[in-house]
Order: sequence, then C-alpha cells, then structure tokens
Amino acid sequence: MASRPRTHRLRRALLTALATGAVALPVSGAARPAAVPAPVPAALAPLAAATPAALGTRYAATREEIRAARRAAVDHGDGRRAESLRAMAASGRHFLAFDGRDGGRTAEVFGDLSGATRIAVLVPGAGVDLDHYRRLERDAEALTDELGGGSAVIAWLGYRTPATVSPQAVTPGVADQAAPRLTSFVRELGAALPGARISLLCHSYGSVVCARGASGLAVADLVLYGSPGTSAGSAADLGTSATVWAGRGGGDWIAHVPHLRLDLGFTSVGFGTDPVSPEFGAEVFDAGDAGHSDYLRRGSVSLRGIARIVAGTEDDRA
Repeated sequence: MASRPRTHRLRRALLTALATGAVALPVSGAARPAAVPAPVPAALAPLAAATPAALGTRYAATREEIRAARRAAVDHGDGRRAESLRAMAASGRHFLAFDGRDGGRTAEVFGDLSGATRIAVLVPGAGVDLDHYRRLERDAEALTDELGGGSAVIAWLGYRTPATVSPQAVTPGVADQAAPRLTSFVRELGAALPGARISLLCHSYGSVVCARGASGLAVADLVLYGSPGTSAGSAADLGTSATVWAGRGGGDWIAHVPHLRLDLGFTSVGFGTDPVSPEFGAEVFDAGDAGHSDYLRRGSVSLRGIARIVAGTEDDRA
C-alpha cells in the first residue's frame, strides 16, 4: 500500500511528459539530428572591452568560422545547413561566438553592443539549432526594434537544446550542462560592459537553464516566459538578487501541463511550481494572448511588457 502514492505520482509525471510531447509536436516540430560536421573553432580570448574595434575583430573572426562551417556543410551535401550558414556569414550579421558542431552554438548581437546601456540576452528552449534558428533571430529582431536606441539584444544559443519531443525536455540534465556556459558568457559580457543593465529572457526550457545559473549571475532581471517550471519551489529559492518576472500567454499550451516534479533518484521528471502562481512569488507581467512561440511577436502585449522590463520601466507604467 505504501508504494501506491509513489506509483500514482510516477504515472502523473510520465503522463506529463507524454502530454507535453503530444501538444508540442504539431506546434514546433522535432529537431533534426545534429549530424552535419563542422571544424573545431579557434579559441577566442575573453572580450576585455566592448569597444567598436574589439567587437569588429571578434565579429570578423566568427564570420570566418561560419564560412568554414558552411564549406563543411557543402562538402557533406547538406544544402539546408549550408544556406543557413550563408545567411549567417553576411556582412551585416554580428556574432560574438560560433561553433557549428553538434547542432550549433551561437551568440548573435542585434543592435549596437558597444553603445548599449540595456542588454537583453535571449535564452531559447527546446528544438532550436542552426536548422531552426530563424525563430530565435525573428524574436531578437522584434525585441531590438521595440527597445529602440541605446539597447542591444543577444540571441544566445550556447547549448545543444533538447529535442522538443524527448525525455531530455522534461528532465534537468541538459540544463545542468548549459548553465555554466551561460554564467560564463554573462560574466564576460558584464565585464566588457560594466555600466550596462543586463536582463536574461528565458523561454520555455530556457527558463530551466537560467534557473540553474541564476545564483551566479549579476543581472537586473530574470524573465521566465512560457516556462514549464524551474525545479525551484519559489523565486527566492533561485538565490538571485535579480527581479524575477514570469508571464504566460492565454494561448500557451504549457498551461495545461501539470506543474510537478518527481525525484527518481538518478534524475527528476518535471519542473515543479508554476512560475506565474502566487506561491512562486515572481512579479507577473501581462503576456496577453501569446501562444507558446509568440511572446516576442511584433505588436503583441507580451513583447511590449518584456521590452519595458528590459528598459527598467515596467514598474513605471500607468
């Protein structure tokens, strides 16, 4: 009899995973295998200062890495990857980091980073890689335009995201590996731009990544949207001095996924407390009717709210 409650919880957790996959599949699609080869990128020195000259040197170096990865994709016969990389290597694109291996790692800058006093770092969720990068690029462009001058947006694809429909998307292992990379990147960014106001914008599974690194990040805001949970019971448990914000749109399917967390010993399934619930204790912002992939859609309530948070004016609204 004693094992019945645990069995019931396990069934609920497994059903949660299945429900997530069943609903997410038609929305996002499963990611392609990351089998396209790419050369090992050259090691880059830390960005000591975000001056125009230093950034120009970094952007030129990463452009060469992208071109090398494109040549490898052409040799491999993958026209889709090659076309994606051709677009990324265009002269108007600016990358602080690039690695074409294993699905791809990037950090792309939108706006003038050298003159930015407000910086938003976008941390994507499941199903984003070099072959599905346009969604992240689109969001970064929309937020950059909404913020206007004096701001920059960085699309940080610094980890191999889990496939949308996979056990990895409902367990924390990928986030555990990604969080130190995010922490290192944000620290380098803060050192290069010590006067800038940095906000982390964490979508879906990206909110699990952000939560794992939150205590080591000197950022002004931690924004969780479309979040399945963070594995933390409350915003206070994240151990951050940042203001923790949470939002969920009225059209987001993730609202129907049970917010639970089950410890299986070797791992856990689910991410616990709903970040928009009162017991979590985050500042909740209006996300309008956003669907799961629509929070940064041009003209949306959620985009305007997130932009106000990044600008530091959300609390000043009428």
